[in-house]
Amino acid sequence: MSPSSRVVLVTGASSGIGEAVARQAAARGDHVVLLARGRGALERVAADCERLGAATTLVTAADVGDDRQVSAAVAAAVAAHGRLDVVVSCAGVVAYGRITDVPVEVFDGVITTNLLGPLNLARHVLPVLRDQDSGSVVLVGSLIGHIGVPDMAAYVVSKWGLRGLVRQLRVDNRDRPGVGFGYVAPGGVDTPIYRQAATYGDAVGRPPFPVASPEKVAGRVLAAADRSWRGGQVGVANQLIRFGFRTLPWAYDRLVGPLFAVAAQDQVAPVVRGPGNVLESRQEGNRLRGDQGNALLGTILNVVELGRRRLRRGH
Repeated sequence: MSPSSRVVLVTGASSGIGEAVARQAAARGDHVVLLARGRGALERVAADCERLGAATTLVTAADVGDDRQVSAAVAAAVAAHGRLDVVVSCAGVVAYGRITDVPVEVFDGVITTNLLGPLNLARHVLPVLRDQDSGSVVLVGSLIGHIGVPDMAAYVVSKWGLRGLVRQLRVDNRDRPGVGFGYVAPGGVDTPIYRQAATYGDAVGRPPFPVASPEKVAGRVLAAADRSWRGGQVGVANQLIRFGFRTLPWAYDRLVGPLFAVAAQDQVAPVVRGPGNVLESRQEGNRLRGDQGNALLGTILNVVELGRRRLRRGH
């Protein structure tokens, strides 16, 4: 075990970006503390981390939306290692549908996991980091935390709120210069979150082009843990979309609906309405990647399908 091994706690570690962060931390010889709702999926990731060279692995099944569970998980990590060096908040869920169509418990579940979860985490890791006057917290947000999109109100609200949390953490902890706060905002990422999403609209979601790998985002997350300024938007496309949202709102609001239907939804796949993994873990769907195929091809198929529908309506 390397004396320089760091203690890295990752929420949402059983799938997608969180799993990729845990694997990369393990590959550099860190102690990894894995936190998510489903123990079985976490044990799979822990076994992979051990093979990759983790100094140690600690599995803690906990729901980030439950403050008591988060408190116990952080306490267990500190009891095992005596410190925390990097804390990464990756846990996230998605619901598709208009505000009036998404059931209250599902809408609130997205807010609880995506916004109150990171808040709960910060509440319990901050005393440890402040006492050390060292360490970092990285919150994984989204491009959607900077713009508005159709049929994703719960996710939009949660990710806009997350940006406010990051700024508040930085302001409130300026008296501890050794403690850093990073923020990373990916666009489309090849993870299972889209297939696992709650769906109450007319189409299922898919990652829009250009699609980043979970490993690419994980690399940015760990870079931001060392130097917070290395976080921010992942990909040039994010910057272009944000520019349109800020500077041409009249054009953005008119175009975002049709473009979202073509680029960020799957118009061909059957729609199965339900809560997805928002209310409870669906461990059978947890994996590193989403494997939803080529995004450009998916966009072309969407254009063809929407064209067919328009022709049918015309007749």
